[in-house]
Amino acid sequence: METALYLIPVTLGDTEISRVLPAYNAEVIAGIRHFIVEDVRSARRFLRKVDPQFDIDASQFFELNKHTAPEVVAGYLKPLKDGKPMGVISEAGCPAVADPGADVVAIAQRKGFKVVPLVGPSSIILSVMASGFNGQSFAFNGYLPIKPEERAKKLRQLEQRIYNEDQTQLFIETPYRNGKMIEDILKNCRPQTKLCIAANLTCEGEYARTMTVKEWKGKAPDLSKIPCIFLLYK
Repeated sequence: METALYLIPVTLGDTEISRVLPAYNAEVIAGIRHFIVEDVRSARRFLRKVDPQFDIDASQFFELNKHTAPEVVAGYLKPLKDGKPMGVISEAGCPAVADPGADVVAIAQRKGFKVVPLVGPSSIILSVMASGFNGQSFAFNGYLPIKPEERAKKLRQLEQRIYNEDQTQLFIETPYRNGKMIEDILKNCRPQTKLCIAANLTCEGEYARTMTVKEWKGKAPDLSKIPCIFLLYK
């Protein structure tokens, strides 16, 4: 197997592997025993889901999350330096996209190691596809500020970019605050601005609906415990 840092996508929820991941990914995973992961327990569950016979005990896991010290990360690539393939696994979706994995990929690139991204589900791309918004130019903004006045200001800034730059704007929120996010969007954005709410993509009960801010009022679903992406466009 070729020595490289393989970026291994994970299902976005409790979805059948065969629905969202190609068989080739399983072939690649079978040849790797060193993994950089966002969470060891969930990574182990994912590997067993891909292959119930996967030898977890023979594998080595390096945890990479917001608590990992930057000076520790570079040492995670020692197996790669020794000629062994490595895999990067995030909690859900594609690693290194809105994910701590980007840090280790950047180090691998600087050191000249080969980096191989594997095919898999990205809620960012899937939501743009389902929205009907501009897919030629879009920006993912991560989490918006929590404080009401700061969030309102940010929403108005993003909305202005829609009209000035013809660019779709995407952002996310912690599931238990989804209701407040919808409320703030409807309160601060123009009536004619379009809002797409995409939730549970590729999972049971997936939802993607686009309407104007005016049309959404009084019709917002209860998404308080569901992973969502919010998209704004003109």
